[in-house]
Amino acid sequence: MRKPNDITLKEALTKMLSVYRLRGKYDETGVVAHWPELMGTAVANRTTQIYVSQRKLFVRIESSVIKNELLLVRTGIIQKLNERAGAEVITEIVFL
Repeated sequence: MRKPNDITLKEALTKMLSVYRLRGKYDETGVVAHWPELMGTAVANRTTQIYVSQRKLFVRIESSVIKNELLLVRTGIIQKLNERAGAEVITEIVFL
């Protein structure tokens, strides 16, 4: 039986992330973790380094051909990543 002040685990985690101001880092980590799923195996296999700094996603890609193709669809990638995160986490992508 639920008591009146009981909350769900999801609500508790959301509240904890906001109280300790960890929401931003949590969302950034989610973006990095979902990169292979969103971009596919061809891009994920050629991605050697990926990290977020100051709302910019830095991605090191081995293949210059894939890097140029991704540069053309940069805004679409940003939209996909932000939709997946549920907030505006990434404002720019830098391909290294």
